[in-house]
Amino acid sequence: VGWICLAAGLLLTGSSLAGEYAAYALLTAPGSLPNGDAAAWLSNWTWLPAFTLIGVYLVLLFPDGRLLSRRWRPIAWVAGAGTGAAITFFAFFPGRLVSIPYATNPFGLESAAAVLEALSSGFFLVPLCMLAAGTSLILRFRRSRGEERQQLKWFASAGALAGSAYFLQTAFSLATGFIENPTAGGRVVQDVAVLTFYALPAAAGIAILKYRLYDIDVIINRTLVYGALSAALAVVYGMGVVGIGGALRSVTGGEGGNLAVAGSTLVVAALFRPLRDRIQGFIDRRFYRSKYDAATMLERFSTSLRDEVDLDSLTGELLAVVRQTMSPAHASVWLQTRPVRIGPDEVAVTRSSEAVAP
Repeated sequence: VGWICLAAGLLLTGSSLAGEYAAYALLTAPGSLPNGDAAAWLSNWTWLPAFTLIGVYLVLLFPDGRLLSRRWRPIAWVAGAGTGAAITFFAFFPGRLVSIPYATNPFGLESAAAVLEALSSGFFLVPLCMLAAGTSLILRFRRSRGEERQQLKWFASAGALAGSAYFLQTAFSLATGFIENPTAGGRVVQDVAVLTFYALPAAAGIAILKYRLYDIDVIINRTLVYGALSAALAVVYGMGVVGIGGALRSVTGGEGGNLAVAGSTLVVAALFRPLRDRIQGFIDRRFYRSKYDAATMLERFSTSLRDEVDLDSLTGELLAVVRQTMSPAHASVWLQTRPVRIGPDEVAVTRSSEAVAP
């Protein structure tokens, strides 16, 4: 799921960047930048796989990264084939670019126009696959229970909105011939449909942050620790290079740059482990207090085990630790009280006239 979101974001960003470059090179300041047509061509089709990833594959695989069942595999294959056919049509159909009508396709294939026209039907398979993926999401939501249901609630609503908008936009394109003859009104409808797709990653973000999906606390913790650690080590390294280098230059008369770098590297390597532990401890105390308190309590309990000999006291301490660290609905300790076979060199510790431990 994470890789799908990253790939879709990269494709959409690249498409937008190429589109703005093309607009400046071809409209705002014609001839000021090279390869404006190539940028327009790239922007013309790179958005297609992004919306298939979000509208079909993300919906099919959210939240656990697996299909609901094997029966949904054909939907994934058809969506991929339809997207591939649509990309081929958008990328090589001769004449004006479908998504950017002010530019002419520099890679258009006049000789294959009829075949490319047939491949354009793949564009209309994608919204059908989106509807099927939405059905899968509805079924997954109906079967879900507890926290998984809460995770899916926002995402299912966003999926229904995006799927309906894209299906209506596709129906509008078919009815008005928008693919062959783009109009201003058709572009407004298309832009509105596109905007609804941003609700999907937003809903996924809510599920991740609000309902602790994918152990997001661990990711945030590691980001805070290693971000602060990297910044601290960078400062130490820079100060070391400047300080050691300055000291060596005053002694050697301008030499010693390599020694300063080597010395700073050794200092950073030596500081890595202790500095990481200190930063981890500070962040746990400041932002993850329950985790820090639990670790402290377990450490104290481990220490007390060495000195505690009373079984009742030990049982009480164990239950207290379990309740405070794990917060279970119920906790109890069961001890085996049947006689234990002992050897000639072993001593039986008895309680209520029964051997409980060798």
